[in-house]
Amino acid sequence: MHGLINRSLECFLSDTYGADIWLDVADAAGLGFEHFESMLDYDDALTYAVLDAAAFSLSKSHDTLLEDLGTYLISNGNVKPLRRLLRFGGVTFVEFLHSLDDLYDRTKLAVPELELPRLNLFADGDQGSFRLICRGPHSGFGQVMLGVLRAMADDYGALVFLEYHGAGDGYEEISIILVESSHAKGQDFSLASPVEGRA
Repeated sequence: MHGLINRSLECFLSDTYGADIWLDVADAAGLGFEHFESMLDYDDALTYAVLDAAAFSLSKSHDTLLEDLGTYLISNGNVKPLRRLLRFGGVTFVEFLHSLDDLYDRTKLAVPELELPRLNLFADGDQGSFRLICRGPHSGFGQVMLGVLRAMADDYGALVFLEYHGAGDGYEEISIILVESSHAKGQDFSLASPVEGRA
């Protein structure tokens, strides 16, 4: 697993639950080091060991942790670049949703070694009803995307109903129902804002 993914998981646990919890998790997972390096590759087993150790230590399910990670990636001030990357996708939440089809290629331009799932959005007949399919070699990204979508809806001020429909053979599915596009005031966003963050 790419170091950016592992580093994001580390920052999420450290920022949310404290540095001591992260060090306990790293020790329980048998990492043999305290911090991931963003631009290195690690054995997938290490990532799953960290997730297992964190779930046990915090008495949370894997699904809950992964969804919370997705929310953290958008809402925490330490990882602003991802929010900015996603907000470039459109002025409205629906435009953002349609931009997800291109996210894999945009990510590859920035970090060619990073393997994220391919995302495909499908309109489901009724206006405001969509399905998002996540295809990739690792399960769990769908739960992360659920948290990302929830946080991005808040960022845009949209009211949405999201439901995770589980995993199939190499894919995960999320249903998205847009109830109201301007339910609340969205977060300010400017293309000219400086890129900040650490992940």
